[in-house]
Amino acid sequence: MPTPKLDKFKKYFPKSKASIQEIVREPTAGGVVFRHGKEGIEILLIQDAKDRWTIPKGHIEDGEKAVDTARREIGEEAGLFDLDMLGWLGKIHFRYRRIDRLVLMTTQIYLVRVRTDGNEIQKEEWMNGIKWFPFSEALDLIEYEDIGKLMLLAMKRIRQEKL
Repeated sequence: MPTPKLDKFKKYFPKSKASIQEIVREPTAGGVVFRHGKEGIEILLIQDAKDRWTIPKGHIEDGEKAVDTARREIGEEAGLFDLDMLGWLGKIHFRYRRIDRLVLMTTQIYLVRVRTDGNEIQKEEWMNGIKWFPFSEALDLIEYEDIGKLMLLAMKRIRQEKL
């Protein structure tokens, strides 16, 4: 039977999580999608269910190339289908816990230009938002530092190659 002193002590320590039973690898792909807007280069961001702003991305299906996944996911998540896939920017790594699994996610990121004015964007039901932002504002809003670094690389390419 626990002592009263031990009960007081236990309240400061949360119950331990279930131990990791499995490590799962999830390959994903997405894109830094841009357009030439009124205020210069604009970047498309989506707001996830946890209110974090990020880029459109999703899981690579069996037999699918990463660049094809990026194109498909941008279409599914943003309603943009008329795209120029301008090349690979890099890859980022995330890891997170899903109950008793450690998920190792690798995301291949591409530079993508929308061929239309981009006003046809539409969000999926699970999203809290989708919007075009001036580049500097998008950079401030992005929740993931590694994606921010690739956005800077994207802007450098856009300027150097006059995309």
